[in-house]
Amino acid sequence: MKDDTTIRGLAHSETAHDSAIKHVTGRADYTDDLPEPQGLIHAYLGLSQCAHGRITGMDFTDTLAHPGVLGVLTAADLPGVNDVSPNGKHDDPVFAQDHVLFWGQPVFAVIAESRDQARRAAQKAQIEYEALPFALDPIAARDAGHDYVTDPLTLRRGDARAAMATAPRRIKGRFGIGGQDHFYLEGQIAMAVPGEDEDVVINVSTQHPSEVQHMVAHVLDVPSHSVVVNVRRMGGGFGGKETQMNLFACVAAVAAKRWNRAVKIRPDRDDDMIATGKRHDFVVDYEVGFDDDGHILAVDGDWYARCGFSADLSGPVTDRALFHADNAYFYPDVELRSHPLRTHTVSNTAFRGFGGPQGVIVAERMIEEIAYALGRDPYEIRRKNLYRNGQLTPYHQPVEDQILPRIFQELETDCDYHARRQAVLDWNAKAGVIRKGIALTPVKFGISFTATWFNQAGSLIHVYSDGSISLNHGGTEMGQGLNTKVAQIVAEAFQCDISRIKITRTTTEKVPNTSATAASSGSDLNGMAALDAAEQIKARLIDFVAERWQAPRDEVRFIPGHIRAGGQDVPFDEVIAAAYMARIHLSAAGFYKTPKIHWDRATGRGRPFYYFAYGAAVSEVSVDTLTGEYVIDRTDVIHDVGRSLNPAIDKGQIEGAFVQGAGWLTCEELWWDDKGQLRTHAPSTYKIPLASDRPRVFNVKLADWSENAERTIKRSKAVGEPPFMLGISVFEAINMAVASIGDYREPARLDAPATPERVLMAVNRLRG
Repeated sequence: MKDDTTIRGLAHSETAHDSAIKHVTGRADYTDDLPEPQGLIHAYLGLSQCAHGRITGMDFTDTLAHPGVLGVLTAADLPGVNDVSPNGKHDDPVFAQDHVLFWGQPVFAVIAESRDQARRAAQKAQIEYEALPFALDPIAARDAGHDYVTDPLTLRRGDARAAMATAPRRIKGRFGIGGQDHFYLEGQIAMAVPGEDEDVVINVSTQHPSEVQHMVAHVLDVPSHSVVVNVRRMGGGFGGKETQMNLFACVAAVAAKRWNRAVKIRPDRDDDMIATGKRHDFVVDYEVGFDDDGHILAVDGDWYARCGFSADLSGPVTDRALFHADNAYFYPDVELRSHPLRTHTVSNTAFRGFGGPQGVIVAERMIEEIAYALGRDPYEIRRKNLYRNGQLTPYHQPVEDQILPRIFQELETDCDYHARRQAVLDWNAKAGVIRKGIALTPVKFGISFTATWFNQAGSLIHVYSDGSISLNHGGTEMGQGLNTKVAQIVAEAFQCDISRIKITRTTTEKVPNTSATAASSGSDLNGMAALDAAEQIKARLIDFVAERWQAPRDEVRFIPGHIRAGGQDVPFDEVIAAAYMARIHLSAAGFYKTPKIHWDRATGRGRPFYYFAYGAAVSEVSVDTLTGEYVIDRTDVIHDVGRSLNPAIDKGQIEGAFVQGAGWLTCEELWWDDKGQLRTHAPSTYKIPLASDRPRVFNVKLADWSENAERTIKRSKAVGEPPFMLGISVFEAINMAVASIGDYREPARLDAPATPERVLMAVNRLRG
């Protein structure tokens, strides 16, 4: 190994993603690329064709007669429990048994020699239903008297009703907020390989290997130690592989043990979109009280969520929507209520932001309403209502690290906001066909799992006798650069070149009981766990070096490529080789749990978040008022990631999050027909942003002066989710462009997504 004094890949440096070249050359191994064991067979799901009904008959005669078919799995064939619910409510079956609760619910699986044979055979099954009434959206479900899938939450501080009654001005409104499909490039997939006794190995695309292990063990009725789950990398997740993968892994495992052959299951894109959960749709009824200067005095609101047929993660998602209903603004008196309603649709699940965006955008809608009511620039109203340090959130956590005023000042100066807004107003005054809009919106986003027990992580480091290092942790790589960042942390700890470090696949065999790679906590948790393991090994090496080279312990230092012992600089390789010969233990398991956090859901009080991440964006758009079409002319972003672990990767995350957030609010629309069937289930009917939809000018800047006030890994901050909400600036800019039709006398009040159709209807409404 090299002993260079100039080393690459330390923390805070712009280090290339460890798989970047493999990604662009097609050499990165995903689950479908793994060598297939001899005798591999395939499973394919049979999905319901009814939104809500009683199963009155199942006939698999034609299915079983299809060439290559080995058999059919139904609920009766599962050795253990027929459930993959992530919350212990036992409301999420692998296969529907007596009733189907949404169009597309898995009812059975066909096992065949080839995927094509299994897929074609599944279409030949005859399932008969007695149709029952159904409700698809949250308001219809509420009106039909549907129950909640999980307990609702109320956040309360002060007396919102009393403050509202005395407020000089009040506005009420209803806001429809659409869902979103994850549209990961790599779809759901799992391959199960049976072993001896009760053993089974699952190779799967999942954000939560330990949960897959747990679910497979329960469905097979075996202990967790019999199930090994491996993840090398995912082709995207965005929350869609936090719980939704459980079912696919379980089906593959059951089939593998039943036929004693390796089994792969890979749905096509249509079935993947129909059978897996999305971002939660919301309908929000809000009321805001304010004074003549635009200061918010009181807020009251109800968040009605389309949760689907089961709870899944709807509890914490709808909780987080309320946690972020304030965004960056202080509400003196506030009461917020969630309504996680059961609907006859696929069970919605985690998605980047985890409910937070559906709270943030309502805060921005209220700011917009206030600004138009007073004839002010919404940015002015935003500045007036920003949190000051020491003020309490609706969940009674004090804000102590507010940096948005500085971000605002820097951003408005960098992008020349005020001059550009005036130019937009001047342009619109010409009353042409093309109208422009500009908006500056912030984000304040809490970082931690609100389920406190998930805020833990483990790692395992081996230093081999030649000085090379093997690193394993409980996080999963889905393209976001987690493995690269954790390797940089370890390289920094040992002061060695990052080329020495090999991050091995995530596996439940090495690090047990891990949390999902979600909640923007991947680097926070796993980075700290890896550092803990590295520090254990370093402590042993320091003791050994001090004794071997006769130097005081406090004078032993790790320096680039070497360890300094008094006046000697010993190459790292030499030290490691000597330590091995001296029988020094060169392996360590690391662990980390997030401090300070606590949350009492019953009272709606606590500190659910370790810290907040901040950012702001200015977006300018042009809208064609004859067609409703629009383009994003320019976006400027300043985002807070603390002391960035890897500025290049962080900027990429910010760019991707922004575009995905803008897509959610502009073009990505989910639509069900009157039979309850999701019709937007393929790229032909569901539009994600293209490269041509990105801002024409796109400037992204890190707040490089920021440093996390809390003791996070290298004083960095999370980056995965917070910048998603900066896409709201596009939505707000579109609203301004449309409002110009009515000379800004009233807001456009567009529901999301602001598709060209919705924009055109709003234009026509304002024209009268």
